[in-house]
Amino acid sequence: MKTEAKARETKHHAAGHRERLRARFKKAGVDGVQDYELLELILFRAIPRRDVKPLAKELIALFGGFPQVIAAPTERLMEVKGVSENVAQELKIVQAAALKLSQARVLKRPVISSWDALLSYCRAAMADEKTELFRILFLDKKNILIADEVQQRGTVDHTPVYPREVVKRALELGASAIILVHNHPSGDPTPSRADVDMTNQIVKAAAALNIRVHDHLVIGHDKHASFKSLGLL
Repeated sequence: MKTEAKARETKHHAAGHRERLRARFKKAGVDGVQDYELLELILFRAIPRRDVKPLAKELIALFGGFPQVIAAPTERLMEVKGVSENVAQELKIVQAAALKLSQARVLKRPVISSWDALLSYCRAAMADEKTELFRILFLDKKNILIADEVQQRGTVDHTPVYPREVVKRALELGASAIILVHNHPSGDPTPSRADVDMTNQIVKAAAALNIRVHDHLVIGHDKHASFKSLGLL
């Protein structure tokens, strides 16, 4: 009987905590909750009848922060006790929504005036990838971003890029300029010799058709490198 009573008390306390946390979030928004509490709010949907505070705190501690938790690969999330496939999927849905919002801040807008937002989007989309991705941002003659596409996916340290395919796609979209972006899963965004050679090949192929390469961004875990700023372009 005591065990049953204690279970009911725990359940009642958890329900009360959820109601109080939801009310605080409703009143103050994201500024009214800590990172682990925001994660709790997400976990409520996937785990309806359990105290999720310990799990939320554990995830934050393991991965280093709220953004790192939702960006973590599904298989790594599911290595944590208490994280089912359903829980991991809930977190990946939040990540996808965040990326869509970030992308909306830069798409169809002049790149120069939204450069910080563009960098934030690229970091959110690529910084935590475990393999190299090569994406191209296509711009019109007014430097407005008209398309954002991942062109190639590679291994942990190499992505095959074909200059002819890059230029062909720019022509198909009617782009006047492009920005190249790829990530370094190692975390160090320092351009490699292969990065420099590949960029020079694309610049040469694009110039023949009056398409400018504005920059090549290399995304690391918490910083980036710009070919233009480094004098490599």
